[in-house]
Amino acid sequence: MESITKNRQSPQTLRAMIARAYGAEQVPEQGDDWVSELGHGWFNVAYRIRLRDGSRVVLKIAPPPAVEVMTYERGAMAIELAALRLIAERTKVPVPVVDFADRTHELCDADYFFMPYVDADNLGIIGASLPTAERDAYFEALGAANRELNEIRGPGFGPLAGPWSPSWRTVFTGMFEDVLRNGEQRGVELGWDYGTVREIFREHAWSLDEVTDPRYVEWDLWDSNVMVRDGAIACIIDHERAFYGDPLIEGCFAGTELSAFGDPSAFLRGYGRGEPTGTEQVRRRIYCLYLVLIMVIETVYRGHTDTVQYDWARERLNETMALLGRAEQ
Repeated sequence: MESITKNRQSPQTLRAMIARAYGAEQVPEQGDDWVSELGHGWFNVAYRIRLRDGSRVVLKIAPPPAVEVMTYERGAMAIELAALRLIAERTKVPVPVVDFADRTHELCDADYFFMPYVDADNLGIIGASLPTAERDAYFEALGAANRELNEIRGPGFGPLAGPWSPSWRTVFTGMFEDVLRNGEQRGVELGWDYGTVREIFREHAWSLDEVTDPRYVEWDLWDSNVMVRDGAIACIIDHERAFYGDPLIEGCFAGTELSAFGDPSAFLRGYGRGEPTGTEQVRRRIYCLYLVLIMVIETVYRGHTDTVQYDWARERLNETMALLGRAEQ
């Protein structure tokens, strides 16, 4: 997928990165068949690379510093590296091993890291073609994995590396406001007055006070970030949006309020979660509002050349505002 945040590098620079990570003896022979771009993601650029000994690895490079990203995306690769360490230490959820990470910006203008290539299928790509029972089994496994991640307790609410707060309401209000400011700064048309969106958030922010136990939240755990093989999850990828917060904000819960995000039944069975309380439902709706606002606003920051995501997300924004008591403008 195309985005101006993708920090593509020349073959010469890629070869220098390989030498630094694995040694000069692993730099591929000359030619162009040793590297290919993995094009499924929107944010970072990722390359599949065959080393000289034939082993395959993935190189992931953060966006260039000159490209403006949304506030919550700043320092995303450092977040991912911290998340990978935490998950490996505290859970049995399969995640990539980091072979080498470089944050010096000596070889290119951004952070990057190498990890082994995972020879598996992307659930987001193959899911629609699978028999229903097989697809549901994968989503049940995803629900169980997400629950295990959420069992990690944090020292407070906020970024993995801090600063932390004892108040989820304070932290999430700041996250929500950051997104709105990003939209205002770039003049993104929501179809709603920004003041109205702030007002609807304030009316429902009381529901956040119920959350007192900070947990690890993956947040971006969609089927497109799940690699599967032989009926099991082989690996979960892309952890750069993790934080300590309320597990109910996790992405796969979105379908409980907005049907366009898909039927969450199998995920919920795997997670082991029943019907939400009234307060939990309110929270889920303002978390949906946060998500769809990002999906609208990020299209400008990513430099999308078509309006497919923007139009889809605008419809979801209207639906969410209706769920929160505002009729479509």
